Amino acid sequence: MELKPVAKKFVLHWGEMGTTWGVNRTVAQIHALLFISGHPMNADEITETLGVARSNVSMSLKELSNWNLIRSIPLMGDRRDHYETTTDVWELFRTVVRERKSREFDPTIEVLRDCLKSGDIASEDKAAQLRIKETLALMEALSSWASEMIRLEPETMMKVIKMGAKVQQFVRSKSES
Repeated sequence: MELKPVAKKFVLHWGEMGTTWGVNRTVAQIHALLFISGHPMNADEITETLGVARSNVSMSLKELSNWNLIRSIPLMGDRRDHYETTTDVWELFRTVVRERKSREFDPTIEVLRDCLKSGDIASEDKAAQLRIKETLALMEALSSWASEMIRLEPETMMKVIKMGAKVQQFVRSKSES
């Protein structure tokens, strides 16, 4: 499959962005390709379109599957696996937030809680104890906020996002009163 210029630019950029998010470039490019094409593709089609090694595609597909960002689907008359991703940007957002929360936030919260419950916490200086408590409070608040955001309907979520600066002004004016 030959990518048109805009699709190619999108796929290449998504690959570059993936590296800044801590994701392998090929993983991000495959996801972008499936997203922008909007139809299932098999590993050979992905390999040919992106010009990357078949083994790299296989490993990348496994990683995307582990992140719940793609799914394998059968196509009538073809024994090969075909892969697709959601084309709903809000569902994609929810999946990424849910996965990052479970892989990054939840384990960090658990470790911070364990640190505070540990009998060894008393041997830490008060400033270190306070930093751990503050970090836990922040992580719990962010985790709770993320859980709430992924439950919202897209229209509501967009309104909340657009309200950002207004909320800041409101909070600032209330604290000055």
